[in-house]
Amino acid sequence: MRIEDFDYHLPKELIAKYPTLPRHNARMMVLRRDSLSIEHNTFINLPDYLEEGDLLVFNDTKVIPARLYGKKATGGKVEVVLTDFITPRRWKALVGGKKIREGLEIEVAKGFRIKILRHIRESSFEVELLTDNPLADIDRYGHIPIPPYLEREEEEIDRKYYQTIFAKEEGAVASPTASLHFSEELMAKLEEKGVKTAFITLHVSYGTFKPVKEKLIHKHRVDAEFVRVPPDTAEAIKRTKGEGKKVIAVGTTVVRALETSKGEPYEGWTELYIYPPYRFKVVSAMITNFHLPKSSLLILVSAFAGREFLLKAYREAVGKKYRFYSYGDGMLIL
Repeated sequence: MRIEDFDYHLPKELIAKYPTLPRHNARMMVLRRDSLSIEHNTFINLPDYLEEGDLLVFNDTKVIPARLYGKKATGGKVEVVLTDFITPRRWKALVGGKKIREGLEIEVAKGFRIKILRHIRESSFEVELLTDNPLADIDRYGHIPIPPYLEREEEEIDRKYYQTIFAKEEGAVASPTASLHFSEELMAKLEEKGVKTAFITLHVSYGTFKPVKEKLIHKHRVDAEFVRVPPDTAEAIKRTKGEGKKVIAVGTTVVRALETSKGEPYEGWTELYIYPPYRFKVVSAMITNFHLPKSSLLILVSAFAGREFLLKAYREAVGKKYRFYSYGDGMLIL
């Protein structure tokens, strides 16, 4: 299949610049794959579409303020955007500045320096954070790297709302945005309905914004991301499937994690790239946002929903003025 097969027209004014408040008031398009039908609702009513014993699986990664500003010994300014988690001290990063070379040390603050370890390609480097407490210093001195298509700088609202309510495992540089629609009120309604929850960790990298440049989609490669599927989540999946209930992945990151693990406990890296005609082994339903044209995320969702049906839904979403991308509305695919 060609990348042009995953294109659609999006008026720029439909790109959501700010979150919907409260979170659960975001619109929810419901796609039924068995009947190829489309419904329109809001996320607060999600429990109406689920059954007692269904399992929602969330990504509990926490977005770090990964954009750091510093200076070289000469006084030259340098911008470092941490892009891929390796360890709390080691990251892949985009480094902007003059004469960036291996061995260079950049001072962010007193007691906090960044050392350039290895050049990867173009402006991408492997770096080491020279500090006693790297995650605390990132949080103190960093800025949230909000998506470039928002075309604005970080604001105070992003510190809270570009983060899920259950974020706890620090390491992501982009949010698992399908989960942004879940509020404490919605979670309480789901619990009352008897819907179960479980968690995985996938530290979303900056590669989530990487465009597909290959003309033939099967030639594209996605960046590796760290994944943890704990034993209790794997057990919950087996129990849910054994009872004939749905395993609902909240977001494409959860889809990649569960399909990488095949429903078993797993800790490591994934380079799984899902594209049609992929056969899903674990996920039986999905919640996801509206993704960029010609993106690997749109391709993944097409593999689950069917390309023609999904693009029909996107055209309807444009016609009904849904809000798109990270802070936008979402869909439930059954």
